[in-house]
Formats: sequence, structure tokens, C-alpha cells
Amino acid sequence: MAVLRRLTQAKRSTSERSALAGEAAATAAEAGLHAEPEFEPAPAPEPAAEADASAAPATAKPGKAPRAPAGNHTPEPGDPRAAAFFDCDNTILRGAAIFYLGVGLFRRGFLTRRDIARFAWQQAWFRLHGAEDPDHISDAQQSALGIVAGKHTADLEAMCEEIFEEVVADKIWPGTRALVQMHLDAGQRVWLVTAAPLEVARIIARQLGMTGALGTVAEARDGHYTGRLVGDLLHGPAKAAAVRALARHERLDLDRCAAYSDSANDIPMLSLVGHPYVVNPDGALRRHARAQGWRVRDFRTGRKAARVGLPAAAALGVTAGAAAAAVALHRRRRRA
Repeated sequence: MAVLRRLTQAKRSTSERSALAGEAAATAAEAGLHAEPEFEPAPAPEPAAEADASAAPATAKPGKAPRAPAGNHTPEPGDPRAAAFFDCDNTILRGAAIFYLGVGLFRRGFLTRRDIARFAWQQAWFRLHGAEDPDHISDAQQSALGIVAGKHTADLEAMCEEIFEEVVADKIWPGTRALVQMHLDAGQRVWLVTAAPLEVARIIARQLGMTGALGTVAEARDGHYTGRLVGDLLHGPAKAAAVRALARHERLDLDRCAAYSDSANDIPMLSLVGHPYVVNPDGALRRHARAQGWRVRDFRTGRKAARVGLPAAAALGVTAGAAAAAVALHRRRRRA
């Protein structure tokens, strides 16, 4: 890691930063396996008869586990060279992990009301459009790095643990949870791959019983964050670089692996594996999947899709209404 830290100081191209971010994420993921005892997930409860993951409620009822949708690739049991890679935001987690982190930090006094209002707008935009905005991602990155600079790594890890213990259980898509379990039941390694901070990614992966996580690595020295990243955000091509690096380290055969994502930004990662899936896809990814013949799983169908869109539409309406009221008040004051 010392070599990786030195490399971050030099000016590098986007592709070089992506490669560096991917290698850093893979190295950190492997280190996490050796540093912590292997997590044993609790056995999944028996699924109810006639259960259908695509129609499951946002929060699974106690005693019931959604089944993976029919027509999925059935993992080869006990294949040591096969694994599954899952994106996080809108694939496993409803909404964006960075937003939930922001809310938790606000409650603990690390963010202002202006910060949280901006993040709420970005979350509403994400949920309404079903796609990520690069400017929003960059903004969140800079805000997060500014917040953690100089902070002790152990303190942030403990805080993330508290925040996501409160969040994860109620924000998981049951259908995707069933797909995760399908690979775990086959004895495969299952990895979370996300642009969220590694500290957050590990907590979500652990709560789902996954093998580990590939996330954005923040540079740290002497147990404190420097306010810089190792390489770049684990986003787009950087995710593909991380999966490729981990496959090399773990001797995986990517043709026997599966990957799941909702975003066209993850086409590089999906294209690496022999079994790509798109889950709750944005428009661009849905079109690409149709052209490539990739499997599509959408857990937002019917009334659930309407529920996903309503909070975003409401937030947009509130924002627009507040802006209109402010303009009207300003005009009245000028006339007075």
C-alpha cells in the first residue's frame, strides 16, 4: 500500500487512476479477508410457496425469503473459480449509500443543513432518473474527503457501523437479496463492488453475508485520513479494473463469474463476466442489455415502481415550490 500511496501524488491519466483505484480496492479486499474471521451468514428461512421476488415488498416479512427469479443462471455448486459481483446503489440498496452516510453524519454534527439539503436533492434526482449524475458523484466525493481529512480511521469505521446498522435492513431489494443468497448457497464467493467508501462497503457486505467488498479506498497515514483517494473513485472503468485485479489475485475464471448492476456506467464490469445481469436498470443499460441479450431483472415493477418514483417527485415538487415562493417574496419586497 505504501507504493500505492506514493503513486497518488503524481499526476496520472484517468485510465491510470482507474487502474490504480481498482488495484487498491482488490488489495484492500484481500487484506480484509485475512484481517477478519470469515463471516458466516445466518441460514436463510424457508421461502413461502408461490413466492415471487419481483413482487416482494421492499422489506421482506419475517419468516419469508424471496426466491431468485426463474430463468437465472444456476451457479455451479462448489466451483472454486467462480464468483459473483454485485453493484450496490439501486442494485442491492434502494437509493445511494453515500446519501445514507450523509444523513448519519449530519445527525452526528459533521454536516450542515445546506449539505444535507444538497444530498437530498441528489438522492431525489437519482431515484427519479434511475441513473447517476457525474457532477453529483464528484460533489459527494469532494464533500466526503473534506469531512474525513485528518480524522482517525477507526473513528469513522465505528461511525459507519452505527449508521448502516440503522439503514441496511430496510433498504435492501428482496429480489437482489435472493440472488446474493443463490450464489452463497452454491458455495461461491460473493463480492460487493461500489463507489462508496470501502468502510461502508464492508459493513453492507458483512450484513448480507457476502465474502467481502471492493470500494473506494481513501488514503490514510498513521491511522488518519489524508483527504485524498488512492487513485480515483471506484466508478465505471475502475470497477472493472478492481474485478479484474481481484480475479487475478483469487485465480477466478471471469467467464464462469456473474455480475449484477443497474447502471450503464457498469457496462465495463458487466462485459468482463460470462454471466452479466442487469437489475433495476437505467434506460441506457436496458437498451444495451436488450442488444446484447443480457438477462434483465427489475424489482420495481407495478405499484412498487410508482412508490419508488413518488418520494423523488415529491422532493422535486417541494424544491420547485420553495423556489417559486422565494421569487414571489423577493418581488413583493421590491415593490414595497
